Amino acid sequence: MRSCRLRPALGLALLLSAAPALCGTFTTGAATVSVNTTVSSNCTISATPIIFGSYDPIGANSASGIALTAPGTISLTCLKGGSPTIGLGQGNNFFSGKRHLKDADFLDYELYQPSAATPSAACTYSGIIWGTNGTYGTTFTPSATWSASSTFSFNVCGSVPLGQDPSVGTGYLDTVVATVNF
Repeated sequence: MRSCRLRPALGLALLLSAAPALCGTFTTGAATVSVNTTVSSNCTISATPIIFGSYDPIGANSASGIALTAPGTISLTCLKGGSPTIGLGQGNNFFSGKRHLKDADFLDYELYQPSAATPSAACTYSGIIWGTNGTYGTTFTPSATWSASSTFSFNVCGSVPLGQDPSVGTGYLDTVVATVNF
């Protein structure tokens, strides 16, 4: 143990100052602080609409014409090490084994997976129907180097087949739910 004695002159100086005198025994100790967390698999998903424009069953989209096509996109941000899959629902107007746009009548349409699993791969407007395994079509497995700071976009390839005979209408539409599983 160490003691602290003050000399009278030093004591008077310390007494007049604002700082207290430090005397006594000091010891130190240590403790361990445990630090931990978890990072759960996670992705965010967003989509842009597929806007076909005008369907012309007498001219450009007649039986001797071409299908009406347009792309949309699904964008994902997933954590490093993720392996997401994307499913597309059947849509609100699914019947007779097909997706349909609805207004005064129905127009068949389909959504296809892009030509490759890589971001921004081109549309071929045919091939693998994009859906949900076991329900309709096939789930899409995108390929990317996933990172929480990187968003990747994948084309959704929409096609309205040629040669249909719809009624006049200005609001043919459908809603399809896109789901990411990770």
